Amino acid sequence: MKSVFVAFLLVSLFLTSSVFEVSMAGSDFCDSKCSVRCSKAGLMDRCLKYCGICCEKCNCVPSGTYGNKDECPCYRDLKNSKGKSKCP
Repeated sequence: MKSVFVAFLLVSLFLTSSVFEVSMAGSDFCDSKCSVRCSKAGLMDRCLKYCGICCEKCNCVPSGTYGNKDECPCYRDLKNSKGKSKCP
């Protein structure tokens, strides 16, 4: 009985980690758009992280490396906990 439980636990952990990796992977669309958007960012990793989050929620990223947020109102309107723009 104990070995069945251990086997079940191991299978559960494996499946959970597989699903987690897939859900954390960015789409090709967001990855390419955010690479352009963050190409001149001083903190590239941070820019790519938040751009990716915003892109996944809004399915769009404004053109250029700065500004143009009116092209994507959802992206423009996402705010962090302090009320400032979440998206780069």
